[in-house]
Amino acid sequence: MNILVTGANGQLGREMRLVSHSSTDRYFFTDVTEAEGVETVKLDITNLEAIRQMVKEEHIDVIVNCAAYTNVDKAESDFDFCELLNATAPQNLAVAMKEVGGMLVHISTDYVFGAEPYNTPCREDQQGTPTGVYGLTKLHGEQNIIATGVKHIILRTAWLYSEFGKNFVKTMLSLTATKPELKVVFDQVGTPTYALDLAQAIVKALDNYRPYTAAADYPQTGIYHYSNEGVCSWYDFTKMIAHIAQHNNCNILPCYSNEFPSPVKRPAYSVLDKTKVKQTFGVEVPYWIDSLRKCIAALSDK
Repeated sequence: MNILVTGANGQLGREMRLVSHSSTDRYFFTDVTEAEGVETVKLDITNLEAIRQMVKEEHIDVIVNCAAYTNVDKAESDFDFCELLNATAPQNLAVAMKEVGGMLVHISTDYVFGAEPYNTPCREDQQGTPTGVYGLTKLHGEQNIIATGVKHIILRTAWLYSEFGKNFVKTMLSLTATKPELKVVFDQVGTPTYALDLAQAIVKALDNYRPYTAAADYPQTGIYHYSNEGVCSWYDFTKMIAHIAQHNNCNILPCYSNEFPSPVKRPAYSVLDKTKVKQTFGVEVPYWIDSLRKCIAALSDK
């Protein structure tokens, strides 16, 4: 298959580059920015005609959309641009793939939930109740994709981290190594997700799709959830990061979210139910601490 990856210089995009090395598929890695040490094809996914042209010229079978506006706080004052990247751009990708009978794999977020109180893992068919602009625009993106009728796999994920770019793990590794004391919220609960694990889950989904590349109807079209197994708070997450890295001189204290004022209310509980993705694609989901150890080891090898 010919696979186009958008946002290829972000966390998940960089992991997709790694998993592609063992694939027989032909990958095209695109972004609007360059990244040192990797080849990138420039593609503006807000431009439908540019997408159509590349899809036609390279005979693209699948687009994996890793691009998004992800600055949750800034999104509150930047609705139009956030909507453009998170809702209009995915619609463009969906339209382009619908026209050629292709597939769109789109990455969404646990932030489509949050306004309703609950304490059991969120299912795919649960109503979206976002608490901020980021979650709302990502929900709009899902709705826009579905409305086009394109064959699609929408993968909602949560608390993404990797050895690439800026993320919570890398920030906390730095802070716990240099600060004598650190306060971290313990009233927001979810599951960290190692981007490499998510990339490998995407490959499993693509393997499932492969026999249907020439078919009009793909039976597994729909929304799926993927994060690592287990549950923790940001405080627990930080404690484990420091423990694995042996940063023992930082006193990590739990605190409430209201001690760190933010323009957006984040979901208090956004654990994702992964039953469907495991049953449909045969995905094995690693425990979050095991994956965290692998990522920190990879970082220490750099």
